Amino acid sequence: MPRGYFITFEGLDGSGKTTQLRRLATSLEAEGHTVVTLRQPGGTALGDRIRSILLDSRSEAALGPIAPAAEMALMFADRAQSISEVILPALAAGSIILCDRYTDSSEAYQGGGRQLGSERILAMHAAACDNLQPDLTLLLLPSLESSLRRARRRNQRHVEKQGTDENRFEREPDDFYRRIYQKYEEIAAREPHRVVPIRDDASIDQIQACIQKIVASRLDHAKA
Repeated sequence: MPRGYFITFEGLDGSGKTTQLRRLATSLEAEGHTVVTLRQPGGTALGDRIRSILLDSRSEAALGPIAPAAEMALMFADRAQSISEVILPALAAGSIILCDRYTDSSEAYQGGGRQLGSERILAMHAAACDNLQPDLTLLLLPSLESSLRRARRRNQRHVEKQGTDENRFEREPDDFYRRIYQKYEEIAAREPHRVVPIRDDASIDQIQACIQKIVASRLDHAKA
């Protein structure tokens, strides 16, 4: 059986990546592909527990401040479990995997935002993930200001509707997000074959059309 295809979606919260992942999954399934979707952190029983610690703004009130290195280690614990439990079996089954965040997020958020540096993150990726890389990364990079505005507005709606709060990162100052944005730009420049940045503040439908064109081209190339 041919190996599956591993696609990740990256970007700041509020960039629209989760919406675009869902739309792409629907489109690929309509074409007859077997699609596996997941998010990081989360997507496994262990990962969901880790997610509740890392993203809930109430975690630090209960546990105290989470050290940047501990935050990084928890992210990779989640990722290692996800690779073992979901990603490798799906690849072996020939599925298309759509993953909302992967190691690029750790390099951007912990390496850039928390200032741990790329070298430390990439070393952790080698140790915990056996250097497993996506075949394609779709990096949504609308303007920093619009991303932050949408992320904070979305989280408030989430609190009001579901009573859960994944606002721990959104509370960080704008300088934190500028460092993340810059790190994402560095990653895209360093790995142009894998990472395709989409920078437009375009409509959801326009971005969807762009993504579908990119993915169709890559899948055709993978079959050749």
